[in-house]
Parts: sequence; structure tokens; C-alpha cells
Amino acid sequence: MLPYKSKSGKNSGIKSYQPGKDYIVVLFKSGEIYKYTYASAGIKTIETMKKLAADNKGLSTFISREDPSYESKS
Repeated sequence: MLPYKSKSGKNSGIKSYQPGKDYIVVLFKSGEIYKYTYASAGIKTIETMKKLAADNKGLSTFISREDPSYESKS
């Protein structure tokens, strides 16, 4: 997993993430792990999430606002 450090200076609810070819896994600071995939959330949504994660900016806000469907949660 790659660390997520919000560039906005705000406290993010995201601790780390792992991008894949057709998915992104997000570890929240609460300890919950969500896997979002092309099949569950759509290609455009996953690619946006991967870009936001790589930029360390806006991923938590995006997830809160868009509420993308996830494939699994643990």
C-alpha cells in the first residue's frame, strides 16, 4: 500500500491506497479496507480515484461526495 498524505493540509480519513490495473484499494484511518473496481464503480470513477490518490489531493472528498460502489469491504 502507498501512503496517502493530503496536500490540502486537512486531516484525511484515508491512510493508504493500492492502485491496480482495473481497481483501487483504499485503507481508511478507521481500519476499514474498501476495494473499488471497474465493475463496481465504473472505469471513469476508478481512473479519477487513482489520479486523486496519486496526486494526494481530494480522494476522501471525492469518495464522500460521489459515494462510489465498492466490490468488497473488510
